[in-house]
Amino acid sequence: MPSLRCLSCKTNYPTHEKLYTCPACDGLLDVTYPIDEMSGERLMSLWDWRRASPRTIDQSGVWRFRELLPEATEDEIVTLTEGNTQLWEAPRSAKFAGVDRLVLKHLGMNPTGSFKDLGMTTGITQARRLGAQMVACASTGNTSASMAAYAARAGMKSYVFIPSGQIALGKLSQALDYGAVVLQIEGDFDDAMRLVREVASETPIYLLNSINPFRLEGQKTIAFELLQQRGWQIPDRIVVPGGNLGNSSAIAKGFRELLERGVIARMPKLTIIQAEGSNPLYRMWSEKSEVLAPLSPAWTLATAIKIGSPVSWPKAIRGLHCSNGTVESVNEQEIADAKAIIGSDGIGCEPASAVTVAGIRKLVAAGEIDPGEDIVAILTGHVLKDPDYTVNYHRGTLTYAPPGGERISIHSNYANAFIQVPSEKQALLSALQL
Repeated sequence: MPSLRCLSCKTNYPTHEKLYTCPACDGLLDVTYPIDEMSGERLMSLWDWRRASPRTIDQSGVWRFRELLPEATEDEIVTLTEGNTQLWEAPRSAKFAGVDRLVLKHLGMNPTGSFKDLGMTTGITQARRLGAQMVACASTGNTSASMAAYAARAGMKSYVFIPSGQIALGKLSQALDYGAVVLQIEGDFDDAMRLVREVASETPIYLLNSINPFRLEGQKTIAFELLQQRGWQIPDRIVVPGGNLGNSSAIAKGFRELLERGVIARMPKLTIIQAEGSNPLYRMWSEKSEVLAPLSPAWTLATAIKIGSPVSWPKAIRGLHCSNGTVESVNEQEIADAKAIIGSDGIGCEPASAVTVAGIRKLVAAGEIDPGEDIVAILTGHVLKDPDYTVNYHRGTLTYAPPGGERISIHSNYANAFIQVPSEKQALLSALQL
């Protein structure tokens, strides 16, 4: 049977209690599983068989792998058949990044347009198992959209705490449409996170941020599905955006569990990329510190990773160490250009996703990535999550103002600009160069 284990003091707890952190030391909790006789070839064979099954829980790219997920009956599972997201070759992005070949796994193709759905199906399912009627999260956008959708499917009331003026309207519109009660907090994401944790500890509300260990269990299936799509062949490197660090932590946990069960023979290198204005993990890694110093105020136009005090940093550090990984940081110009290049591959993504390609380019230039490596980069959100960013880049009007600094213009180095023409046929033909 699965159990909860504290990352710090190693105390074990049952999974049927409403716990987010360790009651003994406030450390982060992991869901752990016994290593039984079903491992290696048997797991791969079973999971491959389920891929062709018509059952809803098998069609889910999360619950297909339920031998390594928290226990739940089929009636308890809340699913939108999430997962099953594509692996796409990206030749223009590869050339831009300076590598021979680059594959992008686009988690923005999930039901609500981001990777959060993978964790929300397990989080909401656990809420149902515990009898919760109300759920809540702090969010810069994607978590709120996902939680609101899954809560609606489960018949639960959802509450979203958002930092005032710091959420892309595409994401906010989803939360509103799915019926969430949205509360704008005067402050940043870290203020919203502190408040939602306090409220959840004093009320029947069930918290669904990534501090909830059941959320990360769904997100770790990114590793399982990715390998299944590749015929269980391990890439050299996985590159992931770094915000609250739940996703990178979950992916590393997934690979580690497969390694322990003999499904894979080695860990791919975990590479986490952060935005320069929201890079506390990068600073910790560069300084070889053992404790993360929160960054306040955090800032970046890539709002999905605009987080200065990431709650999952101990788990992310564990993943980096066990995979011989690394951390890099990229600036706003690098993010914007990489996003435009990903778009030129016909793929597209939200700004936070583009840090992966920007980071690969930077690490190749520094000699830290070999151009011949087998690399999978994770895209976390759909291109329509933040359309204003995209339009402003291509119009040449994308700007940002770091805290205490003057407004800076992003150079639209790869712009696909509007062409203004009169409503006359000859003018149109001239503009079309026909």
